[in-house]
Amino acid sequence: MTVAPLESLPDRPGPDTPVIAADLIVNPEAPNARYSDMIWPLSPLNANPSASRNALHLDAFPEPLRGEFTYLAWSMINRALPDDFLVGRVPTWRTRQSPGKLYATVQRWRALAEWLVKRDITTLTQCTTEDVRAFALDNLRTPKSREYAGSFLTSISRLWAFDFYDARPLGIGEPPWHWEGIDDFLPAATARGENATEPITAATMGPLLIWALRVVDDFAEDIMSAWEKATEMTARAEATVTNKLGLARIKDYVDARRDRGEPIPSWVQSHGPTECIPYISALTGASMGQVDRVLRRGYRSEYARANLGPSPLRLKIKGCIDGTPWTKAIDFGDVDSLMRHLGTACFIVLAYLTGMRPGEVLSLRSGSCPEPDSGPHLIYGNVYKTARDEDGNYLSEGTLREMPWVAIAPAVSAIRVLEQIVPEGDLLFDAHAHDFRLRRKFTGSITYATMSERIEHFATWASDQATRLERPHETVPADPHGAIGTERFRRTLAWHIARRPGGLVALAIQYGHMRTVVSAGYASRSRDGIHDLLDIETARATVDTLATLNADLSEGVGISGPAARRAINAAAHAPEFIGTVISVRTAQDILDNSQLSVYENPGSYLMCVYNRDKALCHRLEGQQEAPSLERCQPSCANITRTDHHAEQLIFLAEQLEKQAGSEIVPVPLADRFRRRASSLRSVADEHYRNRVTVQEDPS
Repeated sequence: MTVAPLESLPDRPGPDTPVIAADLIVNPEAPNARYSDMIWPLSPLNANPSASRNALHLDAFPEPLRGEFTYLAWSMINRALPDDFLVGRVPTWRTRQSPGKLYATVQRWRALAEWLVKRDITTLTQCTTEDVRAFALDNLRTPKSREYAGSFLTSISRLWAFDFYDARPLGIGEPPWHWEGIDDFLPAATARGENATEPITAATMGPLLIWALRVVDDFAEDIMSAWEKATEMTARAEATVTNKLGLARIKDYVDARRDRGEPIPSWVQSHGPTECIPYISALTGASMGQVDRVLRRGYRSEYARANLGPSPLRLKIKGCIDGTPWTKAIDFGDVDSLMRHLGTACFIVLAYLTGMRPGEVLSLRSGSCPEPDSGPHLIYGNVYKTARDEDGNYLSEGTLREMPWVAIAPAVSAIRVLEQIVPEGDLLFDAHAHDFRLRRKFTGSITYATMSERIEHFATWASDQATRLERPHETVPADPHGAIGTERFRRTLAWHIARRPGGLVALAIQYGHMRTVVSAGYASRSRDGIHDLLDIETARATVDTLATLNADLSEGVGISGPAARRAINAAAHAPEFIGTVISVRTAQDILDNSQLSVYENPGSYLMCVYNRDKALCHRLEGQQEAPSLERCQPSCANITRTDHHAEQLIFLAEQLEKQAGSEIVPVPLADRFRRRASSLRSVADEHYRNRVTVQEDPS
């Protein structure tokens, strides 16, 4: 059986044959190469606006094998593998590949071509099964993930399959893992995908989110007004024609500023600071050519070069931080970078506070979050990672998400800001609309790489603002796991919901509310994977809590409270999980085991050994599978504390007592601080009176 042809597909392509058959094109605006071209864009196959714009560079193949590999690449693009080839293979095999996987497959074919030529093999007819085996072992000798290795071997299997099922096969040797089994060629299993992505640390995520929310909620109006003003001034400058009156005005303007000792408005260009020609033109009514000539000649040029200054826009600043305007003025030359930061802030808010994947955020369109008649705001959009046609093949254009995402207020605000930037119905992150300086004719949305770069720039800018405004606690420290990127926000949200870190993140979001919102937006466990991600992070947090408690107890740390004995028994299970990779199944087993339900609650300085029959946090709405830690009740029978919690209570009491003793604190507030400190000390004292250690309590 040969590979299934499309009706319009020739048996063998000629030089002018389109690389991609018309029936397969989903993005008709993208260019379609001819067979004889050395660069084949894959964009016609991809309707995902956030996808990479890949192209096959066939001139990178060694010349002796280029023709054979070119034909097989064309065949793979245009033909589907027969269904009988998939019989007995893993369910992830598809008759067709997505454009991104096509690109990766051809890249691996190129590696094979280069390997073969080095061994004087100049036609695939000479490539035997043992050659395929040797190539695979050579390339997988260095440490690789199991996922990468499996994908690598699959690429070679596809090469063989498209040749084997061709009407005129070359006779490439069949990969030996087809009958020997693939496991012997693969490394051991490791965590993969989102489960292997390191969350952004709370120390980094906290100030990053605080600044993103500020920009969206407090600074957006100022930035948008500045953009409109700068755009209007630029248009006016470009429309101004040269005349004698304009020449006189620019000369008088420069001379007057020189006489008063005032600087010449400037901005920073690629070659450094220079006079801001459009700004000066709009102010004076001289054409940009006249401004340029006057500032380049004679004494006026010398004065301008030595006295460059700001180009402030005439705007009233409305955004404030703690009642103080966030900036005195917005400079003409800063507007485009501030607009980029505004768009980036919107992405951070949406990616972190909705649980969306980055591609889902980047593919949202204006109008995707309509005003509801009642209830919460909902975000409607496409999903891409799980989009498949009836045959299970990837759909690059995505499919409409069956259940919309639930949006909290900051996410809605971010969408409303973006809707002011792009035309109605367009992508919220349209690459052309967000290219604020050059306005290049990009298609689709901002790419992952561009957004990742903008996030790093935003973090640097936010730190600069924190320093300028003397708010050192709000600088954004570098994340120890590297660049923030676009794909770590979703895992970070799950991590934060499960572990509830303090600091600025805790000020920015309500963990219990966010768990409810995210779960509501991902009601089906069979799609999107956010439930699994939350389960894995919750299970990891449980295991870490048990491990820490077990280590503390073994070192003689005391424990108290009505649930102390249950906590000791739970901690005894900690060694069972040392070195365990927490998979979805493992996570579910941990969460289903009621004996392991121990939750650290740093905000209340205690641990919850959860028993839903005894829980007071759910007494109004009935029993739940997990505690609501934000509603912890001090009289609950599920509470336990260790010496560490008591130490934290005493430290906090000392801080409150110190504040109460300050002369600048009003008497009523000082009294409140003292009462709170006394209450905290009482809780700590009760712990020390009733504490036991493992050695004292053998049960």
